[in-house]
Amino acid sequence: MTGLDELREHGRMTWSEAEQGWIAAPDEVMNALSSDGFAECKRESTTSRRDSRPAGGVWQGVNTQTGAVASAIWVNRLLWPEAVVFITVNGESLRGDVSSLEPDPHREDGGEA
Repeated sequence: MTGLDELREHGRMTWSEAEQGWIAAPDEVMNALSSDGFAECKRESTTSRRDSRPAGGVWQGVNTQTGAVASAIWVNRLLWPEAVVFITVNGESLRGDVSSLEPDPHREDGGEA
């Protein structure tokens, strides 16, 4: 996952053990997933605050070549510019090491558990 790895390497996406999610700008995460071959098929934002600022949202994309599905759910934090972003690929949470969910081309099942 080159796009997500680049965000991490440049400090634009960091793992928060306390939040059990990634601290990042949701648009950057979605752009990285798109650059990694996931075509957007769903994107929604929620507004539940008086100021109409989105409280969070969801994004889903499909890699048409591999059939893999990526999802990002984010929760905006009131006092911070970045959100807490929860990322899954094929139902597996991305935690800590983003590249660990790259499909293994040498395995018949693509490396999925």
